[in-house]
Amino acid sequence: MMIQQNLFNVQDEINTPVGYKKTEVGIIPEDWIIRSIGDFAPLQRGFDLPSRLRKDGLYPVIYSNGFVNTHTEYKVKGPGILTGRSGTIGKVHYVEQNYWPHNTSLWVTKFNEVDPKFIYFLFSKIGFERFLSGSGVPTLNRNDAHSFMIQLPKSIEEQKKIARVLSDTDALISELAKIIEKKQAIKTATMQQLLTGTTRLPEFALREDGTPKGYKESELGQIPEDWGVALLADAVTFLDGLRKPVKASNRSTKQGVYPYYGASGIVDYVDDYIFDDNLILLGEDGENILSRNLPLAFKVSGKVWVNNHAHVMKPRPDFNISYLTEFLESLDYSLLNSGTAQPKLNKKTCMNIKVLKPSLAEQILIGNIIDEMDQEILLGIKRLNKIKSIKQGMMQELLTGKTRLV
Repeated sequence: MMIQQNLFNVQDEINTPVGYKKTEVGIIPEDWIIRSIGDFAPLQRGFDLPSRLRKDGLYPVIYSNGFVNTHTEYKVKGPGILTGRSGTIGKVHYVEQNYWPHNTSLWVTKFNEVDPKFIYFLFSKIGFERFLSGSGVPTLNRNDAHSFMIQLPKSIEEQKKIARVLSDTDALISELAKIIEKKQAIKTATMQQLLTGTTRLPEFALREDGTPKGYKESELGQIPEDWGVALLADAVTFLDGLRKPVKASNRSTKQGVYPYYGASGIVDYVDDYIFDDNLILLGEDGENILSRNLPLAFKVSGKVWVNNHAHVMKPRPDFNISYLTEFLESLDYSLLNSGTAQPKLNKKTCMNIKVLKPSLAEQILIGNIIDEMDQEILLGIKRLNKIKSIKQGMMQELLTGKTRLV
């Protein structure tokens, strides 16, 4: 498929490019039209479905935040497009099969001379948050949405071409996400084996006489016969006393190139640093201690600033930083939580964490495997983010007519 691109510049408002016209929404292709959402894809509130009446079945129930569960009946024949009416506002959902639109959503009742998949991408670009109304519990104002004017190709065939290109990009994004997820699962399974000694690396699996090494009892259960157990206080030096929190209002006057870390990663960038070393950070407080939606233990290196929401640790010479970081990240901290209103890991509790201690040589090899896996995952994430960014650019070009598919 050939792509014909038209470049827009500062003079566009004065000199309309050939093949384009000026409209109330800007410059658009001559063969495109302006229509209101209510004209080509009217929205209607979904249907109530109390949990006591819902039964698992073949048909998806679509809420404001998307697919949640199923039901034995459907209300609308697919394909369908929905967006949040209350609760989660702004997300747009596409469903291929027959479905039940929940009353927290608005669903398109009719596609008037438009392609459903194209409208899905068009709606995704609009940003339905602009139609919010109400102060207590914000809801989407359907009347405002219906009166919103937007440009689109008059030709359904052109709409379908645009939808196919964007759908192909979505398919690539989905495939890349699956690959990353698979690699993360492989890493988790591998670490479960290596960090517990359940599986030994070949270099360390045998005794000098060639017989397989066995296991012994310890305070952490069965561990390899040549491993030990150490307290975290003996594995690292805590540097918490050097941390300095900086309020967001003050950081705005200290913007710079040095990462400013909190409990779960980089929070900001500032113009100064506290540490210049290879360190381990362990989140001290916050919901992530229990949910683990983000890394809790992670490595930092070079010049950084750390606030008082993360413990700062420097591994001692007999511990490899990659091994120790991954070991700490693998632990369940729910039983170590000392917070009431908010989850918290205090320093005393952390110092008494028991750590498995292979020989430094074995730690280094395990650490190398971890680093290689992390690098593969990071490269995958970078590629995924790049494709997502490219897709956003494609949507901006294709859905405004700046770039035409011919």
